Amino acid sequence: MVLLSKGFEIEMYTGTSQGKIVGFSDQIVANLDGFVREPDNRNVEYTTAPLYRYEQLLCELVRPRQRLRAYLKQLGDYTLIPGSTLSLGESDRFYRSDLNNPYHTYIEQTYGPKVVTASVHINIGISDPEFLIRACRLIRVEAPLFLALTASSPMLNGKPTGYHSTRWSLFPKTPVHVPLFESHAHHIQWVEEQLASGAMYNVRHLWSSVRPNGDRRPYNLNRLELRICDLVVDPVALLAVTALLEARLLQLKQHPSLDPLETSLLPTQSRSQDLLELTDANEMSAARDSLEAELRHWRDGRKIVARNWIAALYEEVWPIAKKHGFGCFLAPLKKILREGNEAQHWLKLYRQGYDSQRIITQAIQKAALLEQSLEDDLCEPLVA
Repeated sequence: MVLLSKGFEIEMYTGTSQGKIVGFSDQIVANLDGFVREPDNRNVEYTTAPLYRYEQLLCELVRPRQRLRAYLKQLGDYTLIPGSTLSLGESDRFYRSDLNNPYHTYIEQTYGPKVVTASVHINIGISDPEFLIRACRLIRVEAPLFLALTASSPMLNGKPTGYHSTRWSLFPKTPVHVPLFESHAHHIQWVEEQLASGAMYNVRHLWSSVRPNGDRRPYNLNRLELRICDLVVDPVALLAVTALLEARLLQLKQHPSLDPLETSLLPTQSRSQDLLELTDANEMSAARDSLEAELRHWRDGRKIVARNWIAALYEEVWPIAKKHGFGCFLAPLKKILREGNEAQHWLKLYRQGYDSQRIITQAIQKAALLEQSLEDDLCEPLVA
């Protein structure tokens, strides 16, 4: 069995070295290849090509940021800002990046600054549409675990909010009700109905924790897109999360009975709806308490702490990752379970008396040093 292809969509804020978020996406997109606008000018997105080897992915994650950092430095004391929300302020404002884009107009008028967040979308290549839909079902009910690992938005406007992922607590999941699709045909029918009713503005306007994606959706699909994760600025940690996802999908390939619609012990008659309600509640619990969240397992509804569920999953898929040669990239997950995620680190500093700006400033410096170190040690020099 070969590895699956993997690619990332990375949204990041730009701003000053003191943490004030300042928008440059219009200039960045005009002057740097490989970057695209988000509706708000304060964050910008880059996408990595689908690759199979984790070693290559590491450099594909780091290099665009280094190019972007160099460009921002030309503009002044500007850099990249960690975190997935407007941690230090201006969460009531919307700064349009493209006044002529009607989809951006719709987003601003419908959602406002709730969508001005930064995140990472993990894309895993799956060519068989029926297996892809099955994979989306499994990852949908386990998506809260990936949020628990990646939470990095505990603050808004300079204060803790009570959530580890303020981003996911605020983000407008759209449409409000997205079923566990039973087949590719079911997905096509449902999307066509949403577009006809206006519940979805276009095929991109499906904002759930996970979705099938492709070149001509919903008809031609070729990848699973996990959308729930907060921004992970540490590329090694992001690859560990990705390795967990890939190993779980390879496991599903070997054992189709992992499908929650088939093997959950919840009542057959209401299983699909029960799984959705359980998963929605788990998402909110993970947004609030991340690794310490009390969740309910999709198999039987039993209560389980997110950290313990992830640890059990790790042990389950470790032999698969090792067999396929990416065990070393999965291993750093244990450090996250042991030491906590970014949100937990920030909240610990806050309890120790650090103010929000100092926390963000330190995170900015730490991220820049880490990226430079990774590029120097692991990435081959680019040929001029």
